[in-house]
Amino acid sequence: MSLVTVKRKLIDIPEETFRKLSIMAAAEGNSLKAFIENLLITEASFVNDEEIYRELLLAEPDGKVIANGEEQAAFEKWLKE
Repeated sequence: MSLVTVKRKLIDIPEETFRKLSIMAAAEGNSLKAFIENLLITEASFVNDEEIYRELLLAEPDGKVIANGEEQAAFEKWLKE
């Protein structure tokens, strides 16, 4: 059994967008919430790790610094948890 961590986020969308998405969801037999969640999950699945890393390097230049031995050990320990 796989445990998936989920995050909640309150979003604001224009009324016209809300209406259109509601119609699209109803046409698929889904709730608006489920429809939007599936849209976001599908869209995120198209992004690969290289694109994410490239954006992180631009936004967080500290990521260009190589981790020292202690940091690397802590990270590897975290990965095993």
